Amino acid sequence: MSWRASTRWRTALHREQAETDEGREATMSHRRLGRRIGMLAGAMFGMLPGASRAAADAALLPRNLSPWGMFESADIVVKAVVIGLAFASLVTWTVWLAKTVEIRRKTTLARQRIGLLERDTQLAEVEQASRDGSDAVAQIVQSASREATLSGGMFDDGFKERIALRLERVEAAMSRQIARGTGVLATIGATAPFVGLFGTVWGIMNAFIGISEAHTTNLAVVAPGIAEALLATALGLVAAIPAVVIYNHLTRSIAAYRALLGDASVMVMLLVSREGDRSLFRLARAAE
Repeated sequence: MSWRASTRWRTALHREQAETDEGREATMSHRRLGRRIGMLAGAMFGMLPGASRAAADAALLPRNLSPWGMFESADIVVKAVVIGLAFASLVTWTVWLAKTVEIRRKTTLARQRIGLLERDTQLAEVEQASRDGSDAVAQIVQSASREATLSGGMFDDGFKERIALRLERVEAAMSRQIARGTGVLATIGATAPFVGLFGTVWGIMNAFIGISEAHTTNLAVVAPGIAEALLATALGLVAAIPAVVIYNHLTRSIAAYRALLGDASVMVMLLVSREGDRSLFRLARAAE
């Protein structure tokens, strides 16, 4: 009986030990499965470190990186720079349109007046045709006729010098008038890049301040300030480049107009010289 009891006890002990080993294996398999599920859930919902960093970067990035969006998100200094450069660009194109129309109109009228000077042979006839005109060539003719009236018909060397001085004054006044407003283009072309550079420096400063406050160097912190800086630089170039090109174009057009005024003065001096020679010839004939 004791041998049978011992056998039964050993058999029960082996069964209990086998059940314990199976329970341990099941527990370990459940733990491994739980870890895998947790890793998968972390990857899906951003629980891993890399995923959480990417999610944070995406949340910090500005939603609108268009020029208008960057302008709205900029601080007051960058906004002032952008508004100033936009106004300078508007002034540039306004001056270009106004001066182009003015120069073309005055150039056409000056050529018509020069045609009259070439066709007529007496200063009085030219003065009669341009009496009601207020353009540069008409004022040149009127000034010469006024000096002839004040001189009392004395066509000597002093009279020619006085005529030349009057014509120079009229040419200088008309040149200043036609060039009025073009100086602002030179100012814009010279200063707009530096104003844009100031906006660039300010945007870089904001970017560094954002890095210091966030204690990170990720793109989400640096990008807004860099974008504002580049926007100011771009607007500075947009304002400066057309201003320089338009200023050079208007300068050449004004130089051509001044050349026309010089031709008109020469034509008037020729008329005065002819009338002086005719007057001297008549006096000589009368003396005979």
